[in-house]
Amino acid sequence: MIKKILLALTLIVSAFISGSIQAQEGPLTLKSITNGSFGAHGIYGVNPLPDGESYSQLVDGKRIVVSSFKTGEQTGVLFDADNTKGKVKLSRIDGYTLSPNQKNILLRTQTRGIYRHSTTAVYYIYNVQNRTLAPLSDGGPQECPLWSPDGNMVGFVREGNLFLVKLLFDNAEVQVTKDGKFNSIINGKADWVYEEEFVTNRSFDFNADATMLAWIRYDESQVPLFSFPMYKGMLPEMQENAEYPGAYEYKYPIAGQPNSKVTVHTFDIKSRATREVKVPLEAEGYIPRIKFSSDPNKLLILTQNRHQDNLKVWAANPRSTECRCIVSDEVKPYVADNAYTLFTTIQDGFILLSERSGYAHLYQYNLLGTQKREIGKGQDIITDFYGYDEKTGTYYYQAKDGGPLRTGVYKCDAKGKVTPISTEAGQNSAIFSTNFKHLMLTHHSAATPPTYTLRNDKGKVTKTLQDNAALKQKVDGMNLASIEFFQFQTQDGVDLNGVMVKPANFDASKKYPVILFQYSGPGSQQVQDSWYVGNCSAALLERYMAQEGFVSVIVDGRGTGGRGAEFEKQTYLKLGQLESHDQVETAIYLSKLPWVDAKHIGIWGWSFGGFNTLMSMSEGRPVFYAGVAVAPPTSWRYYDTVYTERFMRTPKENPEGYDCSPISRAKNLSGSLLIIHGSADDNVHYRNVAEYTEALVHADKDFRQLTYTNRNHSIYGGNTRNHLFRQLVNHFKESMK
Repeated sequence: MIKKILLALTLIVSAFISGSIQAQEGPLTLKSITNGSFGAHGIYGVNPLPDGESYSQLVDGKRIVVSSFKTGEQTGVLFDADNTKGKVKLSRIDGYTLSPNQKNILLRTQTRGIYRHSTTAVYYIYNVQNRTLAPLSDGGPQECPLWSPDGNMVGFVREGNLFLVKLLFDNAEVQVTKDGKFNSIINGKADWVYEEEFVTNRSFDFNADATMLAWIRYDESQVPLFSFPMYKGMLPEMQENAEYPGAYEYKYPIAGQPNSKVTVHTFDIKSRATREVKVPLEAEGYIPRIKFSSDPNKLLILTQNRHQDNLKVWAANPRSTECRCIVSDEVKPYVADNAYTLFTTIQDGFILLSERSGYAHLYQYNLLGTQKREIGKGQDIITDFYGYDEKTGTYYYQAKDGGPLRTGVYKCDAKGKVTPISTEAGQNSAIFSTNFKHLMLTHHSAATPPTYTLRNDKGKVTKTLQDNAALKQKVDGMNLASIEFFQFQTQDGVDLNGVMVKPANFDASKKYPVILFQYSGPGSQQVQDSWYVGNCSAALLERYMAQEGFVSVIVDGRGTGGRGAEFEKQTYLKLGQLESHDQVETAIYLSKLPWVDAKHIGIWGWSFGGFNTLMSMSEGRPVFYAGVAVAPPTSWRYYDTVYTERFMRTPKENPEGYDCSPISRAKNLSGSLLIIHGSADDNVHYRNVAEYTEALVHADKDFRQLTYTNRNHSIYGGNTRNHLFRQLVNHFKESMK
């Protein structure tokens, strides 16, 4: 999904002093920003253990330790790479998954990324009691492994086929499917568009008594093939392309084209009988999730129509293959993606998130599809779900805290009483113990780097694990530009939220040019009270620009999240039109401030933000003096089915919406443009830039173009990001002369 690319995107606003930009000496450099010098220490790989009092954690890539949820003190060691028995030895591991019975650990090594969520890796089974290691499989690297509920089996995918390893039978390996074929058939693992847009990788599950396995089969044979060249390059260097360029080919369905045909299948582990489940899927419909319920004879299947405005939950018998629709959640104009990312099974039921009220609330159902509870009232916006305590009837979740800028952690008891667990303003998230009596809370704000504390269920701090005090002291001691939040109203009467970074020596009697950074994609948010506001955390790129005499501004226009469905979904069928209008309105508002140089306002963005940069620079009102578009979609006809059609329907259904694009607006481009793209972008293809620049050429518009060899949508690796930022900064400095 395009909005997930907010890895290093930012806004910039330029300061024009005495008619010209003046370089200033300062403590920040682009190198220091991109090389990790200001990285916050985190706590990763935390997994609550069944006892409810402790959690496990991977330390230094070599040990898995057990610590107390109450004190944070280490109480044991589950795995130590330097203290194992047998012939198999590992020097380090990349990750781990503890079996449900805690007798074995699945260790991940040699991890290699494929797309956004998928990886291949070589896995090992570690016996906790005997301290011995054994390979999960000798047939080659594995993908998305999963323990069975009894801890006696592991399922995994390799080369499009589903496999099963039985620990009680000397790790005997069973090949469940045999029809897997690259660019044709995939069993148990999502295809490209499902992985990217339905935010999933694994597509199989065990039932509760570990007697059945169910999976989604993706037939992508009719999906059009897309390819792009791969060069030798550097960091990494691809020697196979040294003499002639290679090519990467994969199935990528653009808007209006065929998707994979999806079906659900089951495997009886004892009899080895394979069956196809009779899911009444609409023509061209989707299956975003399958998950077994607490009843071993009920498989829950989530389906959506191609318009994505109706989410259905089916209860299927894995042996008889019969299905019954138990919930049909129709939400116009589309169902938000967190409806299935937060879908959770509980004892005798499940939790579903819906915006049917206009705001994101949680709904509890039993396995007959009867709604039991609604969690969230009025304008509450729930953003994450942590779990349900069966004993007390209490729900634990994250929600917006008093507005779109902040989030808090809450609990709602059986009587509906809501109690905040977090108390600090900013961003709060949590990992709860399995009995919900303890939690690890992460907090950060624009002024405070991430802090990790252990707390009881009332929110009382019992131990501070990491406060990043040294980082805060370092940043606070550098006399950097301040971060200010503000609101304003457009000429249309729309109230928008913004954040601004002014130079530390800001002088209101001078004139400053302004550069807007924005993302603007559906449901996204850039304006938040967060350590990660702006770019590279702590708004460091904006603060670097402030050293150079610039002011930076970010504004979330219509279509962005945190303000309810009405505000977010008004861009439906017309992506880019209201979003660009609001950025132009922002520029007009800023131009009227006494310290802004109205003739020197710029804009930039990445991904959807790059798209909206181009839309804004060609909106018709020539308010932008310069702009930079990084990895931009330039026509929604070139982007994938699931994301694009969720907001635009198909090109055949909505030709007018698709016709309004940067390409069609090329003749209206105003301002000095730099356009940047990676040549190996599997998400927003280089095709977008190739077709757009061709339109600029024939519209007789000047522009600059920069291509990064073999780089994907994130455009990183080696010195790449440092180089990219320098070109971006220099473009604005040179254009603002």
